[in-house]
Formats: sequence, C-alpha cells, structure tokens
Amino acid sequence: MGNLSRKKKKNKKEKQKEKTKNNLIDLQMDQENEKIQKTIKIITLGTGESGKSTFLKQLSILYSTGFEESSRELYATTIQNNLIHYLKILLRAAHSLGIKIQEENTRLSRSFFAFDDLTTQSLKAIIQLWSDPGLKQAYERRSEFQLPDMSKYFLDDAERIGKSDYLPTDQDILNCRIPTTGVNELNIVVDDLPWIVVDVGGQRSERRKWIHHFDGVTLVVYVVALSEYDQQLFEDQTVNRMLESLDLFAKTINNECFENKNCVVLFNKDDIFRKKIKEVPLKKCFPNFTGENDYQSTCKFIQEKFDKIGRNKKRVIFYHFTCATDTESMRAVFDIVSTTILQNQLNVGGYL
Repeated sequence: MGNLSRKKKKNKKEKQKEKTKNNLIDLQMDQENEKIQKTIKIITLGTGESGKSTFLKQLSILYSTGFEESSRELYATTIQNNLIHYLKILLRAAHSLGIKIQEENTRLSRSFFAFDDLTTQSLKAIIQLWSDPGLKQAYERRSEFQLPDMSKYFLDDAERIGKSDYLPTDQDILNCRIPTTGVNELNIVVDDLPWIVVDVGGQRSERRKWIHHFDGVTLVVYVVALSEYDQQLFEDQTVNRMLESLDLFAKTINNECFENKNCVVLFNKDDIFRKKIKEVPLKKCFPNFTGENDYQSTCKFIQEKFDKIGRNKKRVIFYHFTCATDTESMRAVFDIVSTTILQNQLNVGGYL
C-alpha cells in the first residue's frame, strides 16, 4: 500500500514537472512570436548596380556600428584592385571606339595590361593614363560600354588610394561597388523597434532566390538607378537598364505577397541624372516622351511610369529622388521609411 502511494506521488510530481516544462516552452514560443510580430522586416529590391547595397551601408553608418577596421581593410583591397580593372576597361573602350590617346602614352597603354596588382609602378601608370584626354573622352561615352559610374570617383583620387597604409573612408566604401550574391541582412534598432533589412542580389541570376524572402515583409524598398536610362544591361547588351527596372518592378510589386504592402521607390543616382539629362535626351529610353527634356519634366514622366504599374487601393507608394552615397540626403529617406512603417503598423492594428 505504501509503495502504491509513493508511486502515485511520483507520477503526480513528474506530471507537474512536465506541465511546468510545457508551460515554459509555450511562454518562450509566445515571446518569440511577439518579438517576430514587432520586428520590422524591410526588403530592398532592384536591378544590379541600382544602389540597393549602398542603402544598407547607409543604415549601418546611421543606426549601427558602421565599418570596423577589418572590414575597411577588405574594402581597401577591392578598391585598389578596381583601379587596375577600370583602366583596362577604358583602354579597351578607347580602342574599340576609335579614340586616340596621346602618342607618348601609346606604349604605356599597351604594357598596362600586364599589371594585375596595384604597385608603385602600376599606380604611376594609372595616374599618367587617366590624365590622357583620350581616356577622359572614352569615359564620357561610358553608356556605350560597361563601366561603373563610380570609377571616376576612385580614378580621380588614385594617388591617395594607392598609398600602402590606405584605409577607405566611409565615402569610399559607399562608392565601392561589390555585386551582392546571396542575401545580406542588417539588424538595427530604430525608435525602439528592431529592424531586419534584407538585401538580395539584383543580377538576373540572383533573382530566383528572392521569393524565399518575401514572407513577413513590412515594407518594400525598390531602388531605381535614375541615371541608367541610356545604358544597357551587363547581362544582355540588347536590354535598356531603365526598361528592365520597370519590368522587374511590375513582376515583384504585384506579387501576392506584397499586395497590401506599402512601398518606397528610391530614384537613386539623382546627381548623375541631373547632369546627364542636359545632354542625353530621355527619348533614348522612352521614344514616346513628348515633354521638355528638363529635370522636372523627365522625373515626373519616369515616376508616372512606375506609379501606373504599382499603385493599387490596398497600398501607398512613396517616391523619393536621392543620391544613396550622400549620407545627409539618405537621412531624409529614412524619415520617409520610418513614417511609412508607422502608418503601416497603425493600419494593421486597426488604428487608421
């Protein structure tokens, strides 16, 4: 009889222990679900070289730890190697476009292709060749071949970048172009709310991975390289970059996952566009454009193109013209993003 009583007590104690354990698991799951519901998830989309990754870098500067020294050292290697890469592209382009360089630089231009690393000798060659009027002329015709816009920024400052103790500034890193492969995430806290900002590769080969990151998105940030209206895709020389961006916007923003999600469209590289539109007509991309080829008219036309594709009754689309490498300009963008998120949260909670 005593053994039976002890056995019952033991079973009761084990059941109580199991119940407590289950309660703790339930509590942890509830807390985790609550945390997930409060977490703001932003996904940045756009074509390759639009400036999505720069958006992420700016968030890191303004709301996180910025760039550690070890990270700057990695960027330094990339930036220095890019100087060699940019010069070779320009030399090939000058040759294919029939642009002559100064006679005293002809021999140096041929031998430059033997350089693979940035050394004292190759740096001297870069500085000398970049000062050649022929290469400057080739750069002005860069819409006819594939050369990153930021190449001039780095080539103009080659002497500083070529120093042995070179560490990139924030501005150097913001201008550095490294194609995104896979997915990059940044965790930050803004106004006491946790944010997860997801950056996915914009090249065509990377886009098939996007769908896996659409769930649970609070806000879509779509980045458009405004200045690329006269350029062709790296992946397909027959496709205009601006038209590709419009097509991609239509396919992504109208995905059922984003049907009721607000969106911020960032028209990036506004600084380059302001200069280019004075010389290159928008008709090069949009033959049906009949307005004045000034900054205001062309911006309005492009915005209307995107608005027609993306607007519906369930969401609001905000548009902002900016330069992603300008930290102060991006502060205004983040104010818009924060306001949009707040409005979305109030809508979800039934307060609006």
